[in-house]
Amino acid sequence: MDLDMSSPARALDQLSVDSHLVAEARELKIDVSVAAAEGIAQAIRTERERLWLLENAEAIRQSNEYVERHGLPLAKYRAF
Repeated sequence: MDLDMSSPARALDQLSVDSHLVAEARELKIDVSVAAAEGIAQAIRTERERLWLLENAEAIRQSNEYVERHGLPLAKYRAF
């Protein structure tokens, strides 16, 4: 996980978490702060990927269309 640990930890103004989840996490000895940070980092990666795919959808479509019509550009050199 690449969490940026270079900046000091800061308390959030407000973070609501289901109390049953927190209780279960504590029972399982899960560090709730670390788990929350990892979850937020994963949500950021997921959203950035979704946005990138949306922004590049036309280029991806065109590339796929080219390969469908002409095949892979260097296919004759593939050893598999």
